[in-house]
Amino acid sequence: MNLPAEQPSAKRRSFRNFLSSLWFSLEGFFAALRLEPSFREDLIFVIVLVPFAVFLPVNAVSTAVMIMALFLIIIVELLNSAVEWTIDYISREQHPMAKRAKDMASAAVFLSYVNCVVVWLVIILANWRRIAQFEFLRWPPHFTP
Repeated sequence: MNLPAEQPSAKRRSFRNFLSSLWFSLEGFFAALRLEPSFREDLIFVIVLVPFAVFLPVNAVSTAVMIMALFLIIIVELLNSAVEWTIDYISREQHPMAKRAKDMASAAVFLSYVNCVVVWLVIILANWRRIAQFEFLRWPPHFTP
């Protein structure tokens, strides 16, 4: 005879839970910053390229897509680091399945870079005429009503 399964109760969220979640997120970010050289390199890449995305003469949606493509690299790198640390925590010995998981996480980082390059190239080539004229470097800027 099957007994009816109990439904799990919904988690109650309070402002304290929200602040704790925020604190744990910041701890993870700064741990990656402190312990992961590849994360630091990716972060420098993003910090250098975000101003270019902002100042290029493209529309706001294109700017947002360019910046999102950059942040996707950071997000995927954090997930890659989490996979690597988890596998190293479980076992330090070499295992083909552990290697496969790490390689797949690394491939995700690679694909996020490919995505970023493709997005940037498509947007830059679509707006090449305005970019090549250095329209964004003229001072004072031309404001259209």
